[in-house]
Amino acid sequence: MLKSGRIGRRGFLLGSAGVGLALTMPRAFAQAPLKVAGIHASPVENAWNSRLHAAMVQAAEDGAIEYVFSEGVSGTDYARAMREYAEQGAQLIVGEAYAVETEARQVAADYPDTMFLMGSSGEPAGDNFGTFGTWNHEAAYLAGMLAGKMSETGTFGAVGAIPIPEVNMLINGFRAGVDSVRPDAKHLIGFIGTFFDPPKAREAGLAQIDAGADILFGERIGTADAAKERGIKAIGSLTDYTERYPQTVFANAMWYFRPILEAAVADTRAATGTGKNYTPYSMMQEGGNDIVFDESMVPAEAVAAMEERRAAIKSGEFEVVIDFSEPT
Repeated sequence: MLKSGRIGRRGFLLGSAGVGLALTMPRAFAQAPLKVAGIHASPVENAWNSRLHAAMVQAAEDGAIEYVFSEGVSGTDYARAMREYAEQGAQLIVGEAYAVETEARQVAADYPDTMFLMGSSGEPAGDNFGTFGTWNHEAAYLAGMLAGKMSETGTFGAVGAIPIPEVNMLINGFRAGVDSVRPDAKHLIGFIGTFFDPPKAREAGLAQIDAGADILFGERIGTADAAKERGIKAIGSLTDYTERYPQTVFANAMWYFRPILEAAVADTRAATGTGKNYTPYSMMQEGGNDIVFDESMVPAEAVAAMEERRAAIKSGEFEVVIDFSEPT
């Protein structure tokens, strides 16, 4: 039984007894649910982890998988957690290799019959180590188009975690969307140096507001707290923050993990291996990302232009440029 993270009820199978029992009990169904383990470096309330967690919870409720998970697993414990779930019989292990790229690949090599699906900036490895990136840059671009028409100061802030390719791409996508409708825009970029520190993200947002920003793009949770505190508008990322921040968050660059999960589950069932890059399932054409927004908070003319571009992205007529360079 894993001891890292907050185990308790969170370390148990959803709707069943415990990890060890759940991963070994026989099933009467013709096709038993796939045994999937999630290993989260941050709490599942963290925006990115919440998207993985929600997709796997829903898949479990649909009967497609059995899902166990651990959260708050440190980098020093991560490889051990992967090994323990593999030893317990998980058929597919889902997690994040950003802080443990080398170690995670070694674990996968040691357990060739277990499939792995990891958020990663690196490449797949072998037949069983699949990777994926969080590509909601298209939705961020569309949110930027709305923001560009709403700002009074023409200065836009963006708060990110760490300048890894996926984070850079997202902020660059937002900036490109703003610039497409407001070429004279000024951009303020800040990184908090960690994936989960809402107070630090709030402080970074406040600093950008003090420097003139009147719209904030929150790649990290906590950014909208600064916007709410100062009475300006904000954009959320990955998940929908509108209900949590009414009259503050007017748009969200959503990311949906379910298409990636379904593809990996299908490959695991078919015994074709998960050693591939699943990132393309994040694209808008695959249902992997999209924008949600509050029309009552956005000018009608901004919505019309954005919807036209949104349709062009979905049809393949327009491609949002992928820019992994660190935004400055």
